Amino acid sequence: MRPESPRVALASVRVLIDSVDDGLLALLAARRHLVGVAKRCKQDSGNDSRDTVRESEVRSRAQRLGRRLGIPASSSDRLMQTVIADACVQQGLDMDLNAVICDSHDLDHGSQNQEQTKLPPIMQSSPLNTLRPFLLRLLPPPARLAPVMKRIPYQWQARAIGMALQKALETSLSGDTLLPLEGHRIGIEVSDLGLAWVLRVANGRLEVCADGEKAEATVRGTATDLLLLAGRLEDADTLFFQRRLELTGDTELGLTARNLLDRMPWESIPLALRIILHRSAKFMRIARSAYHQEA
Repeated sequence: MRPESPRVALASVRVLIDSVDDGLLALLAARRHLVGVAKRCKQDSGNDSRDTVRESEVRSRAQRLGRRLGIPASSSDRLMQTVIADACVQQGLDMDLNAVICDSHDLDHGSQNQEQTKLPPIMQSSPLNTLRPFLLRLLPPPARLAPVMKRIPYQWQARAIGMALQKALETSLSGDTLLPLEGHRIGIEVSDLGLAWVLRVANGRLEVCADGEKAEATVRGTATDLLLLAGRLEDADTLFFQRRLELTGDTELGLTARNLLDRMPWESIPLALRIILHRSAKFMRIARSAYHQEA
């Protein structure tokens, strides 16, 4: 795969920025909902005035968190001023445009300060928390399991993959969804396990090809990264940009397949499978981190 040009790299970064912006808007929508709830609570209690003490606490809390995240105080304060103004307008409260302050309940966090929200010392020093990194480091990385996995007959692998795909996609992909991929072959390689499969779209269904068939486009990554992608804990753009996933062969075909899967509604996948994917991916990420810390 040829190195990305600066223009392609910039486009990839902008896609990631767009995703972050979408998340910000989703959080703002959730915040506005809570502000509405807080407004009704205040009306029921007969106290619909502003609480300057709580206002100060909210602004200070944002600045403390911003410092820990490497955000300049001026930037975090401007962001808070924007959402504060929105909350005040939503509740019909008077605003000082030179120093906009938020409602005392719109975050629905109560009046706990940073010290009160810390875990008790007994929880911070839990024996389980101390032992967890040690226990996780005892687990072998996926690469050490490769000799064992290769002993599993390809037919068994294909049957398991086929059943999993059918279960996951039977309610997600319907009609002409897979029409752009009809007749094409896409490969998946799990680099650290030494496993590879080729999937083909035939009559609108995904099926595993026979051993030895060549893929037109191939996605390659470690077991952990592929599981993080399947469990929606990482997005494809991030993984490709960080070179943790690699696309070879017909790039256009590979991007078409990725875009189709990106548009697949996550909630349409059976709940049990979503839970398994999400928790397995989370566990694999924590285990990898613990192993790397030991190294």
